[in-house]
Order: sequence, then C-alpha cells, then structure tokens
Amino acid sequence: MVTVQNKSRRSSDILKFIAWVAGIILLNVLAANFFFRLDLTEDKRYTIAPVTKQMLGSLDNEVVVDVYLEGDFPAGFKRLQQTVRETLDEFRIYSGGNLRFNFIDPNEISDQEQRTEFITNLAQKGINPTNLRATEEGKQVERLVFPGAIVRYNGKETAVNLLRGNLAASPDERLNQSVEGVEYELASAIRKVAFQGNKVIGYITGQGELEMQQVTDLLGSLQEYYRVARGELREIPTLQGLDLIIVAKPTSQFTEADKYKIDQFIMNGGKAVFFVDALNANMDSVGAGGMFAVPYNLSLDDLMFRYGVRLNPTLVMDLNSGFIPMVTGYAGDRPQTEMINWRFFPLLNNFSEHPITRNLDAVYTRFVGTIDTVRAEGITKTPLVFTSPYSRVLEPPVPITLEEARMEVNPELFQAGPQPVGYLLEGAFTSLFRNRRAPAGVQDTQVKEQGVPTKIAVFSDGDLVRNEVNPRTGQAYELGFDRYNNITFANRDLAMNTIHYLLDSEGLINVRSKQIELRPLDRVRVREEKTYWQLLNLVAPIVLLGIFGVGRYYLRKRKYERF
Repeated sequence: MVTVQNKSRRSSDILKFIAWVAGIILLNVLAANFFFRLDLTEDKRYTIAPVTKQMLGSLDNEVVVDVYLEGDFPAGFKRLQQTVRETLDEFRIYSGGNLRFNFIDPNEISDQEQRTEFITNLAQKGINPTNLRATEEGKQVERLVFPGAIVRYNGKETAVNLLRGNLAASPDERLNQSVEGVEYELASAIRKVAFQGNKVIGYITGQGELEMQQVTDLLGSLQEYYRVARGELREIPTLQGLDLIIVAKPTSQFTEADKYKIDQFIMNGGKAVFFVDALNANMDSVGAGGMFAVPYNLSLDDLMFRYGVRLNPTLVMDLNSGFIPMVTGYAGDRPQTEMINWRFFPLLNNFSEHPITRNLDAVYTRFVGTIDTVRAEGITKTPLVFTSPYSRVLEPPVPITLEEARMEVNPELFQAGPQPVGYLLEGAFTSLFRNRRAPAGVQDTQVKEQGVPTKIAVFSDGDLVRNEVNPRTGQAYELGFDRYNNITFANRDLAMNTIHYLLDSEGLINVRSKQIELRPLDRVRVREEKTYWQLLNLVAPIVLLGIFGVGRYYLRKRKYERF
C-alpha cells in the first residue's frame, strides 16, 4: 500500500514538473512573439511616445549614439545619465536592433594632449563642457562634464545637447527639465540624420524683409529638416506648392495682390509665421543721436485683424532686458566702455505651458511691440510668449536715445504687467477677401472665402529671427548669440519649435509636453537623520531575516518533535 502511494506521489510530482516546464516554454514563446512593456510610474516617465516608436521602427540602417555623459557624478547628473541610458535602451528595443549606443568618458583619456584634442573636437561639433560644481557630504566638488551626444547614421552626424531647460530655474529644476526633454532631444537628432523631410518652406522677400545673411542660421537649421525656397512675393504667381511661409521683419507696404496671395495660401491650408515690427526703430539711428519710433505702413493690419490678432503700434520697455556697450568715460584719450541695461531689448522668460515653449530658455528681443486678440469665429488663440511683469508700454512717437540707458529707473512706470508678444492661431480662417473681388494682377481670381483648418503664428518682433553678423569677417553668428556678453539665447529654439509644431502638430514636437514631477528630498532632514536611515536600511533587514529564521526553526522543531 505504501509503495502504491509513493508511486502515485512520484507520478504527480513528475506531471507537475512537466507542466511547469511547458508553462515556462509557452511563456517564452509568447513573450518572443508578442512584445509589450508596462510603465507603472505615475508620470509615465518610461513610456516612449507612439510617434517616436514609429520613427524608430522605420530605420533602415543602424544608428550609433555616442554619449559623453559618463563618469562619477552627483545625484542630479547621475539621474540625467541614467535617464539617457534607459531611454536609449528603450530606443534600441523599438528600433528592432537598429540602434547602438556607447557611453564615453573624455576625462579617462590619460594623455593630456590627446584629451585636449578630443575635447576641442567635441566643442567644434557643438558639445561644450560644463564646469560642474556640487556639494557632496559638505564639501565643494568640481568636475568637467560633457552633457551631450553625437548621433551618426549613414555617414551623417549631429550633436545633441542633453543639458537643456531654463537657466533662470534652480539647478535641480533645470536638471529635471533636461530629464523631461531627453526623449525629444534624442528622437529629434535621429530624425535629423535619418529622415529627409519633404515639406517645403518659403522665405518671402520683396517688402524689405531681413536679408539672407541675417537669417543664415535659421534657414540653415531649417534645411536640416525641410526643403527651403526663397522668392519675392510680387514675382510669384501663387504660393501653392509650399507648406509654410515665413515673413520676417517687412519694412515696406504689402499690396492688395501680395495680401491676396498670402490669404488664399492660408485658406487652402498653408501655414505661416509672421515676425513683424509695428514701429520703425533700429539701433543705427539711435546711435546717431536718437530717433522717434513711428509706425510702419505695412498695410497688414486688416489681414491680421481678420485672422484674430492686432499688432499694436507700441514699444515695450522691460526691466528684465539685455545689455548694450556704452562709453561711460575716458581714461586719457581712451574711451571706457561698460555694458548698460537697455530696456528696449526685453529678455522674454515668461512662457505658456505649450509644446512650443515648454522648458524654453530666455529669448532675446529688440524693440518689441504688444499684441491684442480680436474676435474671429472658430479660431483658437494661444499666447506663447510674454514680457516680464515689470514692463512699460509706450505709444508712438516714441523717443529713443542712448541717454535713456543712463537714467535712473522709476519702478512706478514699469507696472504694465506681462504683455503677450507671440500668439498661435489655430482653426479655419475666414478670408480677408470674403464678399470682395480678387485684386488686379493675380493669377487665380476665384476667391476661396472660407479656409480649411490650419495654423498661424504671429510674433511682434521682426528681429527675433535675425542673427548678428561679424563686422570683421562677414560671418553670421548663431541665432540668439549675444556677442557682447558671450551668451546664446533660445531664439532659434523658439523659431524651430514653432515651425515644427505648425508643420507637424501631432508629431514629434508633442514629446516636449512630457512632464516629470520633481520630488526633492529635505536636505536638512537627510543630513540630520542620515545615521538613522542608514541603520534602518542596513541593519533592519538582517534583524528581520534572523527573526524569521529563528521562528521557522522553532516551528519546524515543534512540528516534527512528535515523530
């Protein structure tokens, strides 16, 4: 009888073992054929956007990413480093193995000459080192870090700056903003080198717009993603065939035919970005002894009004502003120059929570005006950029002299509050030429009175996209670069984000809206309770394990004592 029971138990154990093995094999087969990943975090920090997955799945060849954020870092940079590693690992999986990444520490190069050459090469590619100062265990620690990466694909490469965010934010907040932007920065770089865009952008000229040398940086950046064309509006019979047009700082009047071409382009679904100055003000005239800023006669008011905004003929002065060099005295026959706050050049650091402007750094403007909204049926108007709360709005004619920079500031005059200087307009626009005949001199005389849904962006500063030009070499500086203070502002990021959104609002640009909540530790409590928490985490598990072992021992002893 005992023998039969033993055989029966043995058979049951063998069947259970076979069932477990079969279950494990089946689970592996299912996992191999049905891929899925679960992100249980509240803010979905490990979830890759569908548009990114689609792009990665479309790669034909291998993408190689060399990340230079490697080494022994403080906790904040360690978190950024870990996020980059985890994101690239996700990218590798969704790319079907068409992505490979390496983490490289430039500081590990032992030979000083080779390390210097390597660092110089990285800087030429756009990856500049950051001198990191941090406090660790009550001591100041300083390290040279390289928060960037190089993305390569089929012989093309581009640099990625991983340390982004607003410089006005605290170091912890800026690192958190950088973490939020990791997926977008890496995916955008892969898109740049691996996919050639087929959309066409038209840079409109003929009304005194910025010259090509003054928009070299913007147009060069756009050519990495899109095809860019240039032409005089009056010589182009129609704008159809373009996907987006850029109007940058016009200074002469638009004819009715000019406006008709723009209007009908938008009615047919075309996108447009306007960078327009309402008043005529420039530093060349100011430097010659002062000037009065008066309105331009652009004849664009009715077009903008119909679309839902009004460019006010005003100038904004802002206490949060840029600096210009001024002669403040002489040492012998040598002029002494100082950087003086110039309140006609507001620094815009007040943005809406929109994918275009999220986590954006400050933007440098020159002689900016204000924008109001007016009623336009079916149009959604989103303010994008504001001046600081300490602004002042001046009506024309506005006297502008360099003496103003030397005057003592009266804070009571700067109480106008944040002023919107950039708007996004979305919807089906109504034509300016509704119930009107097409003007003379146009090719298409069939007026489309009601448009299809599209998008427009309007900024009240024509110089927002103007890059400075080196007066000695004639070479264009980077857009947003302040050569007097050696600072690069986020003008190019704002312009590029705007155009990306207009051309692909449901695409990669929306990855910028990813938000990760910052949960900082209480540093005072950490320092005061450090020993307690170390003991709790190291000793308590051992004690609990010992109690469990002793308890189990006595339970087994009592159970088998009767035998």
